[in-house]
Amino acid sequence: MAKSDLYKAAGVDIDLATSLLSKVKADLAATRRPEMLSPIGGFGGLFQIDLSKYDEPVMVSSIDGVGTKLMIAAAMEKYDTVGYDIVNHCINDISVQGAEPVYFLDYIGIGKLRSPLYEQVLSGIAGACKAAGCAVLGGETAEMPGMYGNDFDLVGVITGIVEKKKLITGEKIRPGHVALGIASNGLHTNGYSLARKILFGENKYTVNTCVESLGETVGEALLKPHICYYSAIKAAMNSNLPLDGIAHITGGGLYDNVPRILPDDVSVIFRPGTLPVPPIFKLLTSEGNVGKEEAYRVFNMGVGMVWFVPRDAQESALEIIRNAGFTADIIGEVVSGRKDVQVI
Repeated sequence: MAKSDLYKAAGVDIDLATSLLSKVKADLAATRRPEMLSPIGGFGGLFQIDLSKYDEPVMVSSIDGVGTKLMIAAAMEKYDTVGYDIVNHCINDISVQGAEPVYFLDYIGIGKLRSPLYEQVLSGIAGACKAAGCAVLGGETAEMPGMYGNDFDLVGVITGIVEKKKLITGEKIRPGHVALGIASNGLHTNGYSLARKILFGENKYTVNTCVESLGETVGEALLKPHICYYSAIKAAMNSNLPLDGIAHITGGGLYDNVPRILPDDVSVIFRPGTLPVPPIFKLLTSEGNVGKEEAYRVFNMGVGMVWFVPRDAQESALEIIRNAGFTADIIGEVVSGRKDVQVI
């Protein structure tokens, strides 16, 4: 085999990447679905859709990153949870349209490949995909000395599939529908630039600072992995619940994400106080003097996802969500309006 001593001296170790990948191959293989036609490692991943299961199949794809939450992982030297973050964020983004996640690809851009960062990230990705029944179809690791320094970036691409007549678009949302909030466990993957400024810049905390109101360190609170809500959506669709709209509450909060699915002639009035607000948000808003409107735009403030259902279906919907293991409650109502949101 050809040696790569000059490339290694320039900062890229091809052999190390191969060695580290071998440590997680079993985890990645555990995500395999029958539709996969080739093992990971080919130039392109092959995935054969069984079209006999659908009348009008629609493919749904999304791409996203973890953002500056990666800096918290680096400070704590704990990287498995960001693997869960990228997968769960991507799954939520396509499942709000009713799509089943079928395969996922990852991209890691890094200044210098190192262990155990690489194995932990990929193991987290594999664990999250396996939990959702989603195949890891492939990925790319780009070692780029001089580009990233000691930092790295993590990006995920996901593809799902849904029967066209079962697409959840929000077009059926009407005045009188109720908004059901599903609880988050923290920041998920958004708002970290402001959180870092408040906690580490203005208040001089470190990731190891124990804060009594949190009941844990700052780093532990910030690193809680993004929750995947797909199991509840899948159960709702299997039960034929009239689930007329879903919003994943990411960057932009309630104010910017909910209008993305609203018809032009309706608005939503939110009273989110029925859901618990994780202590990290109370710390951020008090220590950072963050006003209510900005807080609900930058952060999810304890609401990870919003479902819209007719009023006569609210109890059935809440039962489905809670049976899937999530905390949920009624947090708002749909009224006539102009495709906007009010948080009371």
